[in-house]
Amino acid sequence: MQYDVIVIGGAMSGATLALALSRTANKKVAVVEAFSESLQHPGFDSRAIALSLGSIDLLRRYKLWDALSSEATPINSIDVSDRGHFAQTGFSADELNKPLLGAVVELANVGAVYREQLQRDPNIDVFCPDAIVDLVQEPQHIEAVLKSGTRLCGQLVVAADGANSKVAELINNPKSLDDFEQHALIANVELDKPHNNQAFERFTSHGPVALLPMTGKRMSLVWCMKESMLQHALSWSKTQFLEELQQEFGWRLGRFDKVGALASYPLQLHKRERLVHHRIAFVGNAAQTLHPIAGQGFNLGIRDVAGLVDVLAQHTDCGDYSCLAQFRDNREADREATCDMTSALVRIFSNDWLPMVVARNLGLAIFDIAPSIQGPVKNRSLGLV
Repeated sequence: MQYDVIVIGGAMSGATLALALSRTANKKVAVVEAFSESLQHPGFDSRAIALSLGSIDLLRRYKLWDALSSEATPINSIDVSDRGHFAQTGFSADELNKPLLGAVVELANVGAVYREQLQRDPNIDVFCPDAIVDLVQEPQHIEAVLKSGTRLCGQLVVAADGANSKVAELINNPKSLDDFEQHALIANVELDKPHNNQAFERFTSHGPVALLPMTGKRMSLVWCMKESMLQHALSWSKTQFLEELQQEFGWRLGRFDKVGALASYPLQLHKRERLVHHRIAFVGNAAQTLHPIAGQGFNLGIRDVAGLVDVLAQHTDCGDYSCLAQFRDNREADREATCDMTSALVRIFSNDWLPMVVARNLGLAIFDIAPSIQGPVKNRSLGLV
């Protein structure tokens, strides 16, 4: 079976890549996905993610946004504060003369939309449920051997199979690991009054608390904390959980009335040593996995996808070294800057050393009144890089 590109992994990065390659570059694509139902997929679970304005523009370019927008919740303002201290900052769509700052989508809804669109696309074949077990790299092509025994032949294999990438394992592409010694506790909460499409990032002594607006009066909660606190939090009753969250966040959104199921995962920065190999490229979480502190993870991943699509559209041989080298070089600055910014924010805002507390609050105050330094940060937050 001959393809221009074989995509390993059919979650958001892999599915977006496959559909974009078909629609904008007329490439023949195979997608290999292990989970037959999107609701079982760890990439399409009960979480919600914030798409930046730049990511929305890219999804619109790939004719994907219309199918997602009906279930998306716009973000009209972002508020950033440090619990127990004076400084805070933020910005709104109106201030920046933008229609919105971004939007929140529920991954389960995204999974259903993508699955339908992948199945309908004549340029895409989906091999699901199936998984890669071996790679055969030849000078002019590459073969992906699947668990089912199927052999796919293509010009390029793209690893979009997450932080524990099987493709990386097969070619021995190691990753660096920066352990933040925190866990993310995630849940959906419901308020007693409308959220008015506001998003919040509040830094506490335990770690950042992020709240993203969802449909109705719901918000998606990401609460970062040490493992010792996580064990306590998972044992709390729902009433105690809401009381503890109220104390940490405050009353700016009114009362937290309800909380759904809880889930958690460790927070680490993973970075692959190489973005490209012979006829292989890495995108999304297979390339790097970020701390959620600034909501940059998928937005960086979709810029990986866009960078690869733009380069592949210019080449007949998608796996040619010059093609992959161009993709690698084009992504380096954005990748390094976003990873560095995310890690720095974690270190700065998870530190109770008094000089650091004073310095970060001074920094927030200066940021709020100094337009000259706001531009680069706001542009990266909006994904306009």
